[in-house]
This record gives sequence, C-alpha cells and structure tokens, in this order.
Amino acid sequence: MSDKEVQDGAEPTAAPQDPVETVPSLWRLVVYGFQHVLAFYAGAVVMPLLVAEGIGMKGDDIALLVNASLLTCGLATLLQSVGLPGIGIRLPVVQGTSTTAVPSLVSVGLAAGGAQAGLPTVFGAVIAAGLALFVVAPVFSKLVRFFPPLVTGTIVTVVGITLLAVAARQVGGGDPSKGSFGSPAHLGLAAVTLVVILLLHKLSRGFVATVAVLAGLVVGTVVAAMAGFTDFSRIGSAPWLGTAAPLHYGAPRFDVIAVLSIVLVMVIIAVESIGQFFAVGEIVGREVQGRHVTRALRADGLATALAGVFNSFPSTVYSQNIGLIRLTRVKSRWIVAASGVIMMVLGLVPKVGAIVAAMPSSVLGGATIVLFSTIAVVGVQILVQADLTDQRNTILVAASMGVGFLPTAFPQFAEQMPGRQLHALFESGIILGTITAVLLNLFFHHLRIPGRRREGRANSAASIDPPEHYMQHVTPTGKR
Repeated sequence: MSDKEVQDGAEPTAAPQDPVETVPSLWRLVVYGFQHVLAFYAGAVVMPLLVAEGIGMKGDDIALLVNASLLTCGLATLLQSVGLPGIGIRLPVVQGTSTTAVPSLVSVGLAAGGAQAGLPTVFGAVIAAGLALFVVAPVFSKLVRFFPPLVTGTIVTVVGITLLAVAARQVGGGDPSKGSFGSPAHLGLAAVTLVVILLLHKLSRGFVATVAVLAGLVVGTVVAAMAGFTDFSRIGSAPWLGTAAPLHYGAPRFDVIAVLSIVLVMVIIAVESIGQFFAVGEIVGREVQGRHVTRALRADGLATALAGVFNSFPSTVYSQNIGLIRLTRVKSRWIVAASGVIMMVLGLVPKVGAIVAAMPSSVLGGATIVLFSTIAVVGVQILVQADLTDQRNTILVAASMGVGFLPTAFPQFAEQMPGRQLHALFESGIILGTITAVLLNLFFHHLRIPGRRREGRANSAASIDPPEHYMQHVTPTGKR
C-alpha cells in the first residue's frame, strides 16, 4: 500500500476499475437511486412520527418533522457516500434516522415540557451528542471494548421492550384518555396494517419484502380514509415547496441528563454501525480499516449535529439498503449519493410530510408492533454472540433488563424523584438499562479486585477477565 493510501484521507483499498467508483448513466442514477429511497423511506418517516406522537405534537408540526427527517437523512447519506476531507467512508452507505433513539428522545422531550416546549432540549441534546461522537471518533476503537455484544445486546433488547408500550398505545388510537381508545375500529385498522406486512413477507422476496412496512401503512391509511378515520384537509393547504428554518423551535437548550441520555444512544448506534461498515466493505469488495471507520463515525456525528440544527434526530446506517446492494449487486456509491439527493428533494416538499402526518395512530401501531418487536429480536441475536453460560453474564442481562423495565411498567417511579434531572433519568428505561449494563460489565469483567491472589505478572494480568468470550463482534455477513 502506498504512503498516500495510508493518509487519513485515503479511501478503503480499491481494485482497478472499482465498481464503487463507477458513475452510471443519468437514468440509472435516478432509477436505482429511487429504489434505495423506497427501501429507506418507511423508516425515515416512521421515526419522526413516533417521536412527535410520543411528546404530544400534532398536525403541521408532525409534517415539519417528517420533512426535516427526509432532508437531513439525504444530507447524511451524501456525507458518507461522497464525503468531505477526513469525513465519510465513501462507500454506498445510506443513512437514516435511528429508531433506537426514540425512547430517549421522547423521555427528554416530555421531561422538558412536552410538545413544542420540549423540542429545544431535544435538539440541544442531539447537537451535543453528535459533536461528541465527531470528537471521539478517532479513539472510539478504544471505547468499543466497553460495549461488547453482551452490553449492546442487552441495551437493544431493553429498547425493543420499552418501545412495545409505545406501539400498544398507538394500536389503541394514541390517546388512552379518550373513550374510543382500544375500540374495535382502532384494533381493526392496526390489524389491517399488520396483516398486509405479514402477507408480503410470506408471499414476496427481495425488494418487495423490504417495502412491506411502507405498503402496510399505505393500505392501512386507505382503509382508514374509507372508514372516515383520516383527515386529509391539511394536505391541500400545504405548499409544494419550502422547509422550516434551522432551529425552528428556538435556540437549543443543553440539559446535562438529556445530553447524557442521547450520548449513550449515539454510542449504541456507533457500535452497531461499525459492523455495518465492514459488511458494506465486504459486499462491494473494499478493505475497510480503522481509519475508514473513524471517517465514517465522524460523518455520523456531524450528520447528527446538523440534524439537530435542522429540526431532526440522530443518524444511523440503514441495513435494509445494505441488503438491497447485496440483492441488486449495484455497488456504485454515486447511486447512493443520487438517493441522498432525492431524499433532500422530498424533504423540501411539505405536501409529502402532510400526507404522512394524516396517518392515523392505529395504522401506525400496526406497523410499529413489528418494527419494535424486531428491535428486541435483534437484541437477542446480538446476545447470542455472548457467552451466556457464564453466570455473571446471565446476571448482567437479567438485572439490566429488569431495571430498564421499571419505568415502562410504572412511570410513577420518576414522579417520586427529587429534581427534574433525576426525574428524566428515572423516566427512561433505556437510560437505566444502559447505565446498569455498562456498570455491571465494568464490575464483572474489567474491575480488578484488591487482595485477589496473583502469582507473577501473568496472573496479575489475568485479574482482569479475558475478553475473548464476550468481546467478539460479528458483522451482518457472519464474519468475526
């Protein structure tokens, strides 16, 4: 490898006539780029819907957050695929808003006053967490060892379990205080959405299966409109072109607990993303090394910080688009860049956000049952990589999940805490579960016990438990 390739700005090692650098014709850029948008679209619009409903926002504000999500996801995708000096992995990586962040964002927003009043604190935490990841990206490889599959799997499972309460509320109609909550009509609309998703996964393969959630939402919304449960009046009044100004809801507020909670989320997102970066490199035939991961995480952090400025949420790699690359074998990063441009254009069309905002809560709930349960399943899949025959690991998982479940079962715990910051801490199961898992991992596997018998230097080193049995990270392609 040449000295030039070893520099920080070097791209992953490429073979001659690398398909990653191939620039297809314009029509292929548009068609294949739009295909990536379709695979990505459902996740990009569902995430801001979840946050908006969770903190009590309605109507035009929901539409604004949806458009902001599309705009910033497009920007994040361009940062990764095209890149800037020292920023971006320059591979066909699609970035989107992270569902993993939903519980923490909702907790932060509610603790800060809910609805519009809570958004300055939410966006302040997003900006701070993004900048934190950008700064620590070069040394993140040293921190990853404190987030092995044992910890990340536990956290992701807690996230999925916590979100199931949100899904149940949406299935019932969104507002438990209303008399119609949980009515057969709401349950029926949720069932329509869920059945469409399940049938498409049963009867289709490949690309159609990747857009099953989007198709279920569309069918569910159409049925809801026929039954009179959908209000499309705001679509006609929404302009065709426009976007909200940066920091639309006011200057960001930087609350310590709020920032800490989103920083923890960004750590989880970063750990998950590293495996995805290596998976993309393997699929397209590029050798991804440590410096490339640093560039990719910088892009993640910068994109998240910019998302907070432009009224949106943390960014992550979208694995469904990685699957699309494997399926189509179209490896050009410029096609993914084209999809980023299409996302940004959609984000500048307020009517798109208004259409999504008209979706009934029960229809959305039919999809989130699957989406959120899938998060829990992914957590279990990660945990399988850890050695759960070790009793310490079993106790770590059990205690972390139990503590993380407390706020979900009884939110009243938070109400008894003195001070707003402790209230916010005990209101989020994801924060409690994450802190418990990290501390127990340090206690069981990294803490040196004073007075423990040592025989020479070898035994001294052994006083910190060997990491091999719980530190192995497996990429989505199956490689360790």
